[in-house]
Amino acid sequence: MPAFLIGHATHPDWRAALALAAAQVEARRAAHDSSDAGPLSLGFVYFTDHYAPHAAALLADLRQRWPGVAWVGSVGVGVCAGAAEYIDEPALALMLAALPAGRFEVFSGARKLRRITPYTALVHADPATPDLQELITEMSDRTDSGYLFGGLASSRAATHHVAEGVWQGGLSGVAFTQDVPLVSRVTQGCQPVGPTRTITACERHIVTELDGEPALPCLLRDLGLDALDDPRAALPRLRATLVGLNDAADGSLARPGQFGADTRVRHLVGLDPGRHAFAVADLVQTGMRLAFCQRDVQAARRDLVRICSEIRDELEPQDDPLSGHAPAPARRLLGAVYVSCTGRGGPHFGGPSAELKTIQHALGGGQGDGEELPLVGFFAAGEIARHHLYGYTGVLTVFTESA
Repeated sequence: MPAFLIGHATHPDWRAALALAAAQVEARRAAHDSSDAGPLSLGFVYFTDHYAPHAAALLADLRQRWPGVAWVGSVGVGVCAGAAEYIDEPALALMLAALPAGRFEVFSGARKLRRITPYTALVHADPATPDLQELITEMSDRTDSGYLFGGLASSRAATHHVAEGVWQGGLSGVAFTQDVPLVSRVTQGCQPVGPTRTITACERHIVTELDGEPALPCLLRDLGLDALDDPRAALPRLRATLVGLNDAADGSLARPGQFGADTRVRHLVGLDPGRHAFAVADLVQTGMRLAFCQRDVQAARRDLVRICSEIRDELEPQDDPLSGHAPAPARRLLGAVYVSCTGRGGPHFGGPSAELKTIQHALGGGQGDGEELPLVGFFAAGEIARHHLYGYTGVLTVFTESA
């Protein structure tokens, strides 16, 4: 059974933080050396932007400590590990996994996939990359499942991502074969405040008609605003409003009052009273479905618990009650990667590390005995799931035992 071992620390000096995290990994490794997990082969490293200038030296140190381990990861304004969040402080998080050779392959712009048939992939990317959505779609098309998970590097310094080297620009990550079982879900941090509408006329970023009506009056009506006659009263509400978009072929809402997994949340970036239109921070097309929304802490917490419950349910065996056999035990959770938006985290959920504590509580730990699930991740400038680029979301991916 593959082992997933984590370590994490905060310290002004990246070398000290790495030494502290490495000591935690090695302590956990000693407990696994008597198992049949096999050698450690894949490492995940996430570090806050305080360490961004030292990314190459950090990677060199990781390679020296664990020869033969392939490394992937990213910089973020915050990182997470276990049930802890480190936001806006110097910190790093490590997870090392004992995956069998031939079941994964690291890739980057300089290192193409050649050795495996990719089924899924963890992807990190530089948000300044031109045509990034097209690159994500192209990478999705190269996997048999079409499913990617990951996020965009976030940093006040260099936006590094790691894939057996330190990169800026483009995307990188690690692809997995179908033999690596995992379950992934997307949680939304926003709640619709009006009906789901269809875009019937638009120009690039500008929506001019919804359901055949002028778009701006629809926006005002859905927000409960009569008009823009009193900007002082209307503007605070408008600034707090976001837009949930779905492609015409996608579902719109999972159920009333809740976005589905394919919804991309974007900013409302401008109003055009002369044309009765508004602008959003994305290209729009006629036929797309749209709902106005606002960030809601309680809804975000409920939805986070929901996806954790779905993951647990996914691991329960599908037994035939007529077979006469005893139910098989549920598959165990082995390790996880969580990518959340920079606008989420504990501060959004009501307390220090509240988002990660919610995940650990809802998943029930990795072993079912109260232990934390080995988990690492970061707070991203955009989240990736399937072939979509999201905002205000969390993407939780759990590695499991084979069925």
